[in-house]
Amino acid sequence: MVLLDGRSGSGKTTLGAALASALDAELVGLDDVYPGWDGLAAASLTVSSSILRAESPGYRRWDWDHSRQTDWRAVDARAPLVVEGAGALTPASARLATLRLWIELDAPARHTRVLGRGDGDSYGATDLWDRWAAQEDEHLRLHRPDALADVVL
Repeated sequence: MVLLDGRSGSGKTTLGAALASALDAELVGLDDVYPGWDGLAAASLTVSSSILRAESPGYRRWDWDHSRQTDWRAVDARAPLVVEGAGALTPASARLATLRLWIELDAPARHTRVLGRGDGDSYGATDLWDRWAAQEDEHLRLHRPDALADVVL
């Protein structure tokens, strides 16, 4: 079980997909779990309480177009798993993981990456970037995911 955390635009999704492919693992991206633009803390809790639990692991997928939870996505508890997203690594989830990764990248480079991707106009070029960064700041303050990581990239 691999947990991959870092701030927006740091490369979590790209690395997570590559790791899942190399490990023949299931991939859960927290972008499917965050309950809206103010949902980093809620999704972070979902990692340890639902996605990584021993019995019936899974999560409710978030429909960004309709701003609501939708279908239940089961996770195979017997298969290798990679969970990537801001908020993935907390003291509670760290205890359940085999490998814990933190990706570090400076804010200007991350912002440039976000502006260049598909959701850049709706996210990186608006106040949502600052709104999300404040939640990342709180996650870092409360949980110190960088200090919980086995590897910092």
